[in-house]
Amino acid sequence: MTTTWVAGFRSAVLSPYETIQLKPSRAFRDQTLRQILHLDGGGAALRVLLSNEYGKEPLVIGAARLGVRTTGGAVDPATDTALRFGGETQVVIPVGERLHSDPVALEAPAGTDLALTLHLPEDTGLATYSHTPSQNAYLLPGNALTADFTEAEEIDGRYYVTGVDVLAPEGTAIAVAFGDSWFEGVGTSTGANMRFPDQLNRRLDRGWVVNQGIGGNRLLTDEVGPRGLARFERDVLSVPGATHVLLHFGLNDVGLPGTVGEPPATAEDLIAGFTALADRARAHGLTVIGMTMGPYAGTIYPGVDTPEGRAVRREVNAWIRTSTAFDAVVDVAAAVQDPQAPDAIRPDLDSGDHLHLNDAGAHAMAAAVDLARLRL
Repeated sequence: MTTTWVAGFRSAVLSPYETIQLKPSRAFRDQTLRQILHLDGGGAALRVLLSNEYGKEPLVIGAARLGVRTTGGAVDPATDTALRFGGETQVVIPVGERLHSDPVALEAPAGTDLALTLHLPEDTGLATYSHTPSQNAYLLPGNALTADFTEAEEIDGRYYVTGVDVLAPEGTAIAVAFGDSWFEGVGTSTGANMRFPDQLNRRLDRGWVVNQGIGGNRLLTDEVGPRGLARFERDVLSVPGATHVLLHFGLNDVGLPGTVGEPPATAEDLIAGFTALADRARAHGLTVIGMTMGPYAGTIYPGVDTPEGRAVRREVNAWIRTSTAFDAVVDVAAAVQDPQAPDAIRPDLDSGDHLHLNDAGAHAMAAAVDLARLRL
């Protein structure tokens, strides 16, 4: 059987120096960081993709290990393996760069929780990170690469890691969930792998979905994170094995401007942005799945819910439902809206902030995907 490297896990990163920060990053110095990475798809070997894209200093990795997590921050010792980079255990990642580890002969099926452990011996400065991954990490002082982490500090966020590639059969189909917090998993239970892509993966009997959502991300405007139109190359087209892309954008284009007294993006601009993404995806042979913008009326965040924003959402959703820009459409809004108040999330699917879905809401969103039309 012929095999090839494809994405088994992804985590979209952003700069710690942005003006708009929903959750700040942090720096490390002579500390050991253990992070849990839930594999969307498995393979016969693994390699890790690390990032110093937004660092202001070269990133020194004193040593790194990869294994299968058992519970909490503990690792199965039979799987605990040293990572190497060009044959060396220590590596320096230059400013603005990403780097793959050497392959590791660690067979791990879909659904495995990997534990990536990094010793960071020098002052890192603020870290390149994913700010709302719905998964805590573990931190100990000094070089604690082989510790059991029972006494570790739990921290939120994900730092320096942006992917795991797996050696899988050639022809494996990979869908990229490209969008905002409704993909990243804000509102779902931390550490439970109940995000929309996780729950969609449980329905699939072939192929899988990797998560490139960024909470707060916009399609048209930078911050939070690079705008969707700008990061499409990095976070979709460069994903090895990508065959499909699912798009959920727009909530922050219409909501975030209101927090600073600015008008929302127009329906015309959002439609043009979605069309541009779909055209680029199709030009690279990807199947494009459009998703309607979820409801958010009554959200607790000041300035986000405005009459103008609601009107833009309705107009864009009407276009998405009938547009020929997409190969298929998932009507997320219809799946999770309150029948009595369609601009709001159904109460039993609401995380409590009236903007994000809880575990049941992410399940309803995943159930709305027609697998026959997804065609992984």
